[in-house]
Amino acid sequence: MKKLQTLLLAALMLCVSVSLFAGGGQDTVEKDSETVKAGFIYIGPAGDFGWTYAHDQGRLYVEEKFPWLETVIVESVPEGDAVRFIDRLVQEQKCDIVFTTSFGYMDDSVAAAEKYPEVQFYHCSGYKRAANLGTYMGDMYQIYYLNGLIAGAVSESNKIGYVAAFPIPELFRHMNAFALGIKEVNPEATVSVKWIYSWYGPDQAREAAEALVAEGCDVLAFTEDTPAVIEVAQEHMEKGKTVYAMSHYSPMQVYGEDAAITGQLTDWGILYEQILMDYKDGKTGDLTDYDLLYLLKEEAVELGADYDNKINPKYVDMLKSTMVEDKDFGTINVYDLVMKRYDQMVQGRDVFDPFVGPIYDQAGTMQIADGEMASIGHLFSDMMYQIDNFVTPLPQQ
Repeated sequence: MKKLQTLLLAALMLCVSVSLFAGGGQDTVEKDSETVKAGFIYIGPAGDFGWTYAHDQGRLYVEEKFPWLETVIVESVPEGDAVRFIDRLVQEQKCDIVFTTSFGYMDDSVAAAEKYPEVQFYHCSGYKRAANLGTYMGDMYQIYYLNGLIAGAVSESNKIGYVAAFPIPELFRHMNAFALGIKEVNPEATVSVKWIYSWYGPDQAREAAEALVAEGCDVLAFTEDTPAVIEVAQEHMEKGKTVYAMSHYSPMQVYGEDAAITGQLTDWGILYEQILMDYKDGKTGDLTDYDLLYLLKEEAVELGADYDNKINPKYVDMLKSTMVEDKDFGTINVYDLVMKRYDQMVQGRDVFDPFVGPIYDQAGTMQIADGEMASIGHLFSDMMYQIDNFVTPLPQQ
């Protein structure tokens, strides 16, 4: 599924799905014995054009692909309050499978799996599993690293900004990969962070982006599920001030034709396809060791701010003329460096991975030893630090 379906189609399917939850006292839904019914718990609205939108595009893809599949969604479910929504999916909608699509649903997923042993649960981006609870992730840290190579090379101020949602391992993994790319090409550059404590907070994201620009940042990246940061950068571009941005999760090029150089894209459809085929084929009896991690090699993620170009065509020539010094390739233009690293990572982590030590945190503590590649466990559960080119202190919790 490389071409996103139109927003109109998504909205139509959304209306159909949401209507299943109209009325708290509805009767229990009857389900054909041959049908597999999957419920999706979303952290934001399906039309956020970020994380949730991308998941919903994956849902639409598998629903169209598999005639035996029926899906239902619940939007904007608060983290820590998912179990009561899962109750409705299981008890009223008779779902066979429930996908919980945000890191903060991890403990709720564990609780629901214990409560409903006959149902299979799949939690996105987490690390806790059980006999009927598996995990999956189409992870973008490799793409964030490539974005960092570009950000470090094009920054004139040597100040790069990041608008971040919540301090969890997923965010630190992506932010640190981004910062490692920056450091590789521009050791003088620093990264400043504004935490907004919201996945879907366009107003907070806009305010944070403007604050970073006011502090001198001329490249912005973000983890927030709207194009607000892209729009801020574009507005500054239109006023004659150079502020670049990196798109996030979905094809946001249209919101920043001049500002967005590249970004990260994800295709949840191929993960949902694999999980559902495994379920249908009877390969998911015990999910204790079921952890589906797809990276560049598995084609779950892609470089770009839209699906047609890895780099905004407006900036290809600029990147080809921007020379950097690289530890492995010597003097090289940043466009070629990005493509060489991309080709390496497509082959797998054993060919190249940005998380190879020595890597130090802000306090100067070595977190990944010299020559050692970070384990998946370290990346997904232990990474609660910022590396040493961040200037913003860790948030106090």
